Order: sequence, then C-alpha cells, then structure tokens
Amino acid sequence: MAKLGLVIGDYNLSSWSLRPWFTLKLLQVPFDETRIRLRRPDTKQQILAHSPAGKVPILKDGNLVVWDSLAIQEYLAEKFPNAGLWPADSAARALARSAAAEMHSGFAALREDLPMECHGARPRQPGPQAQADIARITGLWNQCRASYGRGGDFLFGRPGIADAMYAPVTIRFRIYGVALDPVSAAYCAAMLNLPAMQEWFARARAELTESSGR
Repeated sequence: MAKLGLVIGDYNLSSWSLRPWFTLKLLQVPFDETRIRLRRPDTKQQILAHSPAGKVPILKDGNLVVWDSLAIQEYLAEKFPNAGLWPADSAARALARSAAAEMHSGFAALREDLPMECHGARPRQPGPQAQADIARITGLWNQCRASYGRGGDFLFGRPGIADAMYAPVTIRFRIYGVALDPVSAAYCAAMLNLPAMQEWFARARAELTESSGR
C-alpha cells in the first residue's frame, strides 16, 4: 500500500487541517506531511500546485486527490473500514454524521469571534451569535455523550470523525476561556489530553518559534 500524503496549513491557525490530520493519527497509519505556510505572498501558488481547489487540507493517495476535510475523512473511513471512525450502530452513526456535517457547514459566528490560534490567544467575551453557537455545540455534545458516549470519554465512546470535526472547537474553548458545563468541560479535557492533540500543540509552538526567527 502506497503511503498517504496530507497537505496542511499552519499548525497554529489551520483548524481545517487539524481535522484530517487528527483522523490519520487515530488510524496510526504512516503518512507524508506537507505544510504550507498561510497568509504569505506565495501561499495560494503553493496550494494550487497540489489541488486546483486552492485550499488545504488535501489528501493524496497515489493519483487520487481529495481536497475537502469531511470528504477526506469519509474516504479514510471507507479505506479503513475496520478502524471504527464512524460508530457501528446505525442510529449512532446517523447522529455522528449529522454532528460532523453541522460543524462542517455551520457555526460561522464562533469561527469569526473565536478564530483558532493554538498559542497566544487571550480570553475574550464572544458576541451573542457566537454565544448561541456555543450553546448549540455544548448541547449537541451533551446529547451525543448521554446517548452513545458511555463506552469512553468521547462523543461516541471511542474517538472518531465526529471528534475530529470538533477538535478545533475544544482548542478555541480552552484558549479563549469559554465557560462550559461539566460534561462539555470533561469532553474538552479528554480531547486536549490525547497524544495527537498534544503533538499538534507542540508543533504549533515550534512553528511560532520558527516564524519569530525568520
């Protein structure tokens, strides 16, 4: 089997890149990683060399190019069907897919008010629309945990694609000091303590050092 390749943006800033990267770490499969620094004069040109869509992340599997974070994760779930990236139970799987899709297409106010920045951000008060997004997200987390999370610390027990989609949100909640209910706080702690998340944070910190020294 050829090694997979993943093209990502900055560790410190690219929430969309984190999602498939986290999923590949869950799979524990080797993959080549190409990082493109964002917000630079040649960023777009570099990304276009990998995909005409002009956005990261990008998964490469031989001649196949997949360029959307959720599409990448769906592809990985099909490529590794025994990995349990989606829940086995059909009802749980439907809820997990709905939660992932809602994250993929929604919560614009949260993204605007609380952009992902792994290091250097400070607590702030979200606006009313972002507060509504936070309430919806934490309510959804409580629903998933109460319905299907009894087998572990994650939304559906064991970590999977739904958790990958909300991984950047757990970072946002921590760095901006968002007050959380006990279930949501415990879930965030479980996510942020995962080795993959700790590795991402370490790389983000090293990236800042790299940027300051250039």
